Amino acid sequence: MSSETKFARVGIVDDDKIFRYGFRKLTEIKGLFNEILEFSNGKEAIDYLKDPNNSNHLPDALFVDINMPIMDGWEFNDAFGEIKSQLPKSITLYNISSSIDIEDISRAKKNPLVADYLLKPLDENYLAEIAGNLQGSGDQVNYN
Repeated sequence: MSSETKFARVGIVDDDKIFRYGFRKLTEIKGLFNEILEFSNGKEAIDYLKDPNNSNHLPDALFVDINMPIMDGWEFNDAFGEIKSQLPKSITLYNISSSIDIEDISRAKKNPLVADYLLKPLDENYLAEIAGNLQGSGDQVNYN
């Protein structure tokens, strides 16, 4: 990466700690993101985003599982929509899941807040493309 690339911080929101570990290891090995924030459910992530003490440490993108306890990905999307305009920076949102249910995919792709729906296991080439877009221009890329 050149010295002109932007720092990229992302968050993974998933109740599966093994998946979070795998995500972290894959992205570290591939050098995709500079920092990874981990949250075990949507409420934890929303609370983090709303906390003014974290305003200088917000992620550039969030990868949010749709099936979690406490606050699932669908509920997270709704809560994120309510606070998005109050956040000091734009955050690109990706829904992730092992579900190939066409209704889940369609629901995510119809949501204007969601850049894309990614199937688990995540494609490392696609993650590299997302990382490049986040670190390059900083513009939100919409794939749906």
